[in-house]
Amino acid sequence: MILNRRDFIKTSLAAGAGILAARNLQADQQFKTKLFKATIIGKPTEDNLRPLKEAGFDGVETNAIIGEAEAAECRKVAEKLGMRIHSVLRGWTDMNSNDPKTVEGSITSVTSALKAAKGYGADAILLVPCRTGGIQMPDPWDFNIEFDGKTGHVTRVAAGDNDRYKAYIEAQNRATDTSREALKKLIPVAEETKVVIAIENVWNNLWVTPALAKNFVESLQSPWVKFYFDVGNHVKYPAKPQEWIRTLGPLLSKVHIKDFKMNPDGHGGNFVHPRDGSVDWPAVRQAFEDAGYNGWLTVEDGGLSNAEFVRRLDLIIAGK
Repeated sequence: MILNRRDFIKTSLAAGAGILAARNLQADQQFKTKLFKATIIGKPTEDNLRPLKEAGFDGVETNAIIGEAEAAECRKVAEKLGMRIHSVLRGWTDMNSNDPKTVEGSITSVTSALKAAKGYGADAILLVPCRTGGIQMPDPWDFNIEFDGKTGHVTRVAAGDNDRYKAYIEAQNRATDTSREALKKLIPVAEETKVVIAIENVWNNLWVTPALAKNFVESLQSPWVKFYFDVGNHVKYPAKPQEWIRTLGPLLSKVHIKDFKMNPDGHGGNFVHPRDGSVDWPAVRQAFEDAGYNGWLTVEDGGLSNAEFVRRLDLIIAGK
């Protein structure tokens, strides 16, 4: 068949349009998982929610642990604006304290957070069960952990002689045991409120590898205990954030977004705004896809405008 110049141009334009449409379709279909944008606030009110909605956030995480009825009123305000209060930030507790009353106080405070979350319509709370420190332990880049899969007890934390880390190993194993026992008491409350207890290890020197963290969460044998992963918090450790995400898989409940810039030697660094540091964000986005994570990305950062944080979250969600 012989095409004249006009037919050739028409055919070429049609083919080009088809290729462009196909590329756009591929871009739209690159990720099947759905991610939502959030930031952290105090008590949700119309005055502090409206600017966030206008900036492009889908919802918020709150650190205001209030009564269930009062939280339900906040939920109405958020829903009126088309927003979601998706999580409650309970934060640090002392489940490894030597004082039984302190441990009981931690359990009580988490119970209050779960009930507040129910009122807010949130489906999870962030909980850091305990911390350990003040004793000799490996530098973050030197962690090389071995552990007993049945007990979750660590047997080695670094290569070579671990005698100097004996106190840390003992403290870590005790924290694992005491946290597990306290969480077992809270699981019925989580089930009653239909709110997940999402464990975070915010530089508390515990569960610092993906396999160890997964083992701890799985040891609770409950769908009401999962993991709250902070991307920036894990940059300084040997396992990359994307490895954490893939390892945790269905145990991944929520995600905090911040970034960490490593020093040139790979030893230590500083927190920076999302996309300004050492995190490989396209790899992290692909890991969310591989893990089947459909959920919230909550900025835990300040110093930029709401619009700029939303812009950066959009780029992360797009895999850029």
